[in-house]
Amino acid sequence: MKRGPLARFIIRWFVCSLGLWIAAGILGQRISYDSRLGVIIVAGLILAIVNAFIKPIVVILSLPAILFSLGLFMIVINGLMVLLVSKLYEPLQVTNFGAAMLAGMVIGLVNYLVSTILEDR
Repeated sequence: MKRGPLARFIIRWFVCSLGLWIAAGILGQRISYDSRLGVIIVAGLILAIVNAFIKPIVVILSLPAILFSLGLFMIVINGLMVLLVSKLYEPLQVTNFGAAMLAGMVIGLVNYLVSTILEDR
């Protein structure tokens, strides 16, 4: 079944929120959201928007670094996107760039797993 753009965005929003929630659980005090689910949902929405509009531009501009590092620079870009969301949305607090990179890796893993499960066959 083909999904429309809105359905795909809602899935990405869910995946970003789920990934942030799991990352906050794993990383403990390094990611704080005041134990409010609403903060995670709004931060997931902002992250989905940032990943849809800002991340592609950053990826294109940093393509030489991505190619030179054989794709490992994407971890840095994912961390930057999480850090950007924490700066744009104050209730989500990320202590440092290292925590943001780890959160980006967790979100990427959750994205991969959910995409594999929901993949059109």
